[in-house]
Amino acid sequence: MNQRNRQGGFTLMELVVTLALVGLMAMLAAPLAELQLQRSQEQELRVALREIRSALDRYKAAADQGLIERRVGDSGYPPNLEMLASGVINQKSPSHQPMFFLRSVPRDPFAPGRGNWGLRSYASPPQAPAAGADVFDVYTESTAIGLNGLPYRDW
Repeated sequence: MNQRNRQGGFTLMELVVTLALVGLMAMLAAPLAELQLQRSQEQELRVALREIRSALDRYKAAADQGLIERRVGDSGYPPNLEMLASGVINQKSPSHQPMFFLRSVPRDPFAPGRGNWGLRSYASPPQAPAAGADVFDVYTESTAIGLNGLPYRDW
């Protein structure tokens, strides 16, 4: 008769053990989630840098071919990144149609908000990149170190 009156349910000890196991699993999963987030940001950075640098090279090649108007003393690189997406006039086209090198300027995944890229002009040395009259290369302004041990700024 005593067993019939007993109600079903969990004891306090069973609940404490279950919560401890769930907490342990969450503690183990958090670093893996952070690592996965960093890997995805690094991949996004690689893709963005490759895309921008490729567009800069295509712009330079078009300028060398005379498709883009150049002034004496110009390096042949664009004055800003926005020109790659907004388009430049094709000088050899009869209708002067614009040429586009990017659909839009990719964002820097390590910059907060809509962060800007660090710009290096053609005249600046690689060890001390500085902006100038043109955009020869881009880099992230993040001071963080990548999973490969190199600062993101040097990628």
